[in-house]
Order: sequence, then structure tokens, then C-alpha cells
Amino acid sequence: MAKKRVFISFDYDNDEGAKIMLAGQAKLPDSPFDFTDASVKDHLTGDWKDKVRRRMDNIDVVIVLCGEQTHAASGVTSELTIAQEKAKVYFHLAAYSDKNCTLSSSAKAGDKLYRWTWDILKTLIDGGR
Repeated sequence: MAKKRVFISFDYDNDEGAKIMLAGQAKLPDSPFDFTDASVKDHLTGDWKDKVRRRMDNIDVVIVLCGEQTHAASGVTSELTIAQEKAKVYFHLAAYSDKNCTLSSSAKAGDKLYRWTWDILKTLIDGGR
């Protein structure tokens, strides 16, 4: 089975370390995904939203990596909105087990926040909800 191509949306200013760990899991032998791209640092400059739109054309799943300030991260809000407009499969993943992780402000009412374990992540990537 081909690996899913994943875009990781995250709060660049607060959760970059968690993103690095998540991207590292793509290198595991039994990983069901390839890390394709991630949030753009330049949240407010140039045509960054157009760049995100083009990047999302070539991915299968968007992981919204949620930390304590995700609800206030405008870049994550925009990236999730773009994913929703493009009808991309996405899910919210708690970046930390010991912190109060928040959903993006563009999350839909029925969106859930999933705990980050290797087994749960693999199930989510494969479409289990």
C-alpha cells in the first residue's frame, strides 16, 4: 500500500518541536505516511496562502497538530480553512499529553481532538475515526 502524503499544520512559534517529532515518525519502517510539507513560517507576507494551496494539491491528509495556543494561531486557522475548501481529509492531533491542547479556530463543530500515540496516528492516517 502506498504511503499517504501528509501536510502538517502547526503553530510555528510554539509547537515546532512537536512537529519535528511527528515528521520523524514518517521515517519509521511501519509508517503509513510520508511527511510532505508543513506550515509556512511567513504567516503574513507575500503570497503564502497561494503557496499553501499549491502544496495541498499534492497531499492526501492534513494533520492539525494542536498545542496550547493553536486556537490563536492565525496561520493554522488559514491552513485548515484552505484544507476545508479543498475538501482534504484532516484531523486534529494533540501535540502534548500533559498540556491543554486547543483546536484551531477554524475547526468545525464536530471535529475531535485525538490523543497522539503511534497506534492512534496510524489508524487516523488510514482513515479510521
